[in-house]
Amino acid sequence: MSAVTPVSMALRLRRVWDRVAVYLPLLLMGVMAMSTYWLVRSTPSLGEAELEAAPRHVPDYFMHEFSVKVFGADGKLKSEIVGVEGRHFPDTDTLEIDQPRIRILGAEGRITTAVAARGLINADGSEAQLFDKAVVVREASTNVQGVVSPRNELQSDFLHLFANTEQVRSHLPVVLVRGTGDRFTAQDGIDFDNLDQVMQLTGRVRGTLLPPKDKDKK
Repeated sequence: MSAVTPVSMALRLRRVWDRVAVYLPLLLMGVMAMSTYWLVRSTPSLGEAELEAAPRHVPDYFMHEFSVKVFGADGKLKSEIVGVEGRHFPDTDTLEIDQPRIRILGAEGRITTAVAARGLINADGSEAQLFDKAVVVREASTNVQGVVSPRNELQSDFLHLFANTEQVRSHLPVVLVRGTGDRFTAQDGIDFDNLDQVMQLTGRVRGTLLPPKDKDKK
């Protein structure tokens, strides 16, 4: 066998390198193509919901000097909302009303009315947030057992009215006038449940109770 000299070894290595150099660009392009394919597969695609712009809190229609009535499943009138101007916001499905006047017909004929400088009503009219000089009045009523519930009037700069459950809540100072003159004030709000006849006043509470009026003498 002939000995391999350094010169012949160098010539062989050069031939191998020349052959590799011919295919090197193809190999590099293949590696780049595989890398690109892997990145595309690994990158999460944007869904249709992500491509859509986030909803803006902008009204989609306006109403002027309007009235909205809500009826129950039995066809009876549940409530009526009257306002000077209204703006509907599709992102929250709420109705913002200037100078709202609300009338609710509750169970056993109980009537609740509410007024304020501004109101925010949900889609089905079951909740009303009343702002600035808000007043909610529950008229006196008598249930089927003959129990009389006196008139109640709530006053505050914020009252949250729940029509279906006949509740009123507030986290701001509130005034309650009950019956013919009983008066209560609470510094930190109220949680009033008309159905259960439960009232919770929070913060500094003050009250004035008037004695019952004497019956007229015959």
